[in-house]
Amino acid sequence: MNICVFCSANDNIDRDYFVATEELGHWIAENGHTLVFGGCNMGLMECVAKSVKDNGGTTVGVVPKKIEDRGRVSEYVDRRIDCNNLSDRKQIMLEQSDIFVALPGGIGTLDEIFAVASSSTIGYHAKRVILYNVKNFYAPLSSLLHHLDAQGLLRGSCSQYIQTADTLEELADIISL
Repeated sequence: MNICVFCSANDNIDRDYFVATEELGHWIAENGHTLVFGGCNMGLMECVAKSVKDNGGTTVGVVPKKIEDRGRVSEYVDRRIDCNNLSDRKQIMLEQSDIFVALPGGIGTLDEIFAVASSSTIGYHAKRVILYNVKNFYAPLSSLLHHLDAQGLLRGSCSQYIQTADTLEELADIISL
């Protein structure tokens, strides 16, 4: 399975996020899955790619030109797909992946989560996003999604498109469904 991981490219964040990211990368490699990621050599992106590679796995980096221009391409990319911008990157990652996992991240991560979920709601695909709720990071977003659901603002239920896992075990269970 090709598992796309959305996550922060920042280094100065909670160290526990890096620990969970390393564990996820190890799990991806150990279970014979391929990592699809943003191709950057910073923060959790670099952490997950390194962990996958260190554990014998394979990575696909989708690299926007700005990342290339700034010399920020990860050395842990096995197969590189170049693109022009973030919109292209999201589309390519969607095409290259079977399922999506969102680790803690900022505006870019939220954009990626909702790009996948919103295109699923109108039938472009049936791929799911899993919020990896490390240290309860995604609790506020989950609350908002359930509020939208309760207000009747979503097609179907939010859990059709976005699920939440609090542990790696829960994440693995959801992926295997």
